[in-house]
Amino acid sequence: MTVSSGSPAWYLRRLSRMGPREVGGRVGDAVRRRRWRSAPPEYPSVTGARFTAVLPAGTIAAVPPDAAKRLLAEADRLMAGHAEYFGVVRDDLAEPDWWYDPKTGRRAPSGYAFDVPYRDEDAVGDIKQIWELSRHQYLTVLAAAYAITGDERYAERAAGHLRSWWSANAPLRGVHWTSGIELGIRLLSWVWVRRLLDGWPGVAALFEGNPVALHQIWHHQRWLAAFPSRGSSANNHIIAEAAGQFAAACAFGWFPSSARWRADALRSLERHLRRNTFDSGLNRELATEYHGLVLELGLAAVAEADTAGVPVPASIRLVLLRMTDALAAVVDNRLRPPRQGDADDGHGLVVDGPDTDRWASLLATGDAVFGRLHWWPAVTAADVRTPLLASLIRPYAKEGTAPAVSRPASRPDHFADAGMTILRGPAEIWCRCDGGPHGFLSIAAHAHADALSLEVRHDGVDVLADPGTYCYHGQPEWRQYFRSTLGHNTLQLDGGDQSVSGGPFLWTRHARSRVLVADTSGTSDGGTARWCAEHDGYQRSVHRRRVELTAASRELRVIDEVRGPQGSRRAVRLVFHLGPAISADLVGSRAVLSWTRDGEDRSAKLDLPGELSWRAHSGETDPPLGWYSPGFGRKEPATTLVGTGFADGAQGFTTVLRFRG
Repeated sequence: MTVSSGSPAWYLRRLSRMGPREVGGRVGDAVRRRRWRSAPPEYPSVTGARFTAVLPAGTIAAVPPDAAKRLLAEADRLMAGHAEYFGVVRDDLAEPDWWYDPKTGRRAPSGYAFDVPYRDEDAVGDIKQIWELSRHQYLTVLAAAYAITGDERYAERAAGHLRSWWSANAPLRGVHWTSGIELGIRLLSWVWVRRLLDGWPGVAALFEGNPVALHQIWHHQRWLAAFPSRGSSANNHIIAEAAGQFAAACAFGWFPSSARWRADALRSLERHLRRNTFDSGLNRELATEYHGLVLELGLAAVAEADTAGVPVPASIRLVLLRMTDALAAVVDNRLRPPRQGDADDGHGLVVDGPDTDRWASLLATGDAVFGRLHWWPAVTAADVRTPLLASLIRPYAKEGTAPAVSRPASRPDHFADAGMTILRGPAEIWCRCDGGPHGFLSIAAHAHADALSLEVRHDGVDVLADPGTYCYHGQPEWRQYFRSTLGHNTLQLDGGDQSVSGGPFLWTRHARSRVLVADTSGTSDGGTARWCAEHDGYQRSVHRRRVELTAASRELRVIDEVRGPQGSRRAVRLVFHLGPAISADLVGSRAVLSWTRDGEDRSAKLDLPGELSWRAHSGETDPPLGWYSPGFGRKEPATTLVGTGFADGAQGFTTVLRFRG
């Protein structure tokens, strides 16, 4: 049963996942919100504010020409009023309506912020569409275009939009004051807009000389200090809140509370970066895009600390180093990381055109800040953000900034704490095996019911694909499908999910997985790499999966076993989602797969278990089946192969994928 976010049933289930300390904190938040309604915090007067967190001389000259060209193309598109967010094209950005959702045509209601029902799409519209523009990351693009060209048109447009936003969004009024992650990212954007516009004659009057701007900056920080994400919600949101608060308290440290906010935010950032990250360096939410978001936010925060001369605990740099090494380890030969868990296209800092490779950019920054290891993949792409951040962050190897730490001597393939194993074969066969925890914290908000699922790529092309995320709010049947067991390359019993959903960002029962075998060394000499894991998500039965990748034959063998009491009969659906580039000719239990890469025709054969009846599905809507989401808000038909049948007691099903030599 789908439970809508914000319904009474949802609140009861959400409450059941909280501990006493979190409940107490949320009660305090509710009291504070009620008090602020009638008596909002009093803004202190500020005099003599100056901005000193500027880029070092020569930084802009280090921006690669190709990256600058992409950035300016995007800036000119924005100047013409055009943008695209989550698959929705907008032509109204010359003079945006900050509360308008172009997807549904609805406009969010006004009023006291905490009264706005932002989870209700019928009342508000698609909240992601409304919030995204007000992260002001498109303004950092315009500001970067000014920094590169000196063309004041970009600066004037950015300034005009900031003044418009500040006028339309008074503190504590409306939908843009309801979520801390939005305030945190917006503050970080404002810091960078101010920095990148530093040569523009009107910038001081826009920021430190503008009482309206000072009022907004202070209220954003006061809000974040009062309402941090707590307990079961302390995932990537708390990182964004702390990073934005810290960045603003460093760069805009003009208020009586700035020193306290800076210290508190740094403590929060240090604590939650550690809590949100496995020792191996992978993000605990097991949602790859949030690994990227947290890494971006952490690097941006360290940049502000080093610029302001604020000492940073060594553990912060160590976590970011491990995250960067882990990212370098898990990407395929085209620098694409796994498509695991939720993904909403969220970024921490945007100063590049949309065609810039996010993951190559992060690895380039990691190289500049930490130094690449010999086993890292080569990164040749150029971006704007890397030279900007690298100019502000002290190199990791500099005396006094790096703790003694042992980095991996060779490329890791198995991350035991995260339950992720990467099998690699010839011709860049890449296979991710999932035997890890069901997400992070008690609600596992961004997890999918994907235990023992596989992703398989050939030279960067999705062959057996993770379908993605598509949406968060307003379309419960699609949200449920894309994070369901049926929506992943794994086995389903009796038509149910391995883990039990209590709402769009809530799981009330989590499948427990364990990896039994992870031998990734075999393919180096033409032999076989092996992985085996099992989970207990199905009552009375255990699903065990073995995967073998043999280099010499370019063959991937998958053996699924259903282990239960003798005589127990359970309905089985074994699912394989093909990537959108893959064509499939299914005859009986054999599918011939074909695709094109760089103008070359490629193919593979997929021999499916004959004990099951196989059918191909594509683009079905009632119920959803056969879809691939290339990014948030976008979906396209793709082929899904579903085998149906029964398992009696202990039974196995063998699938073999052979790539053409």
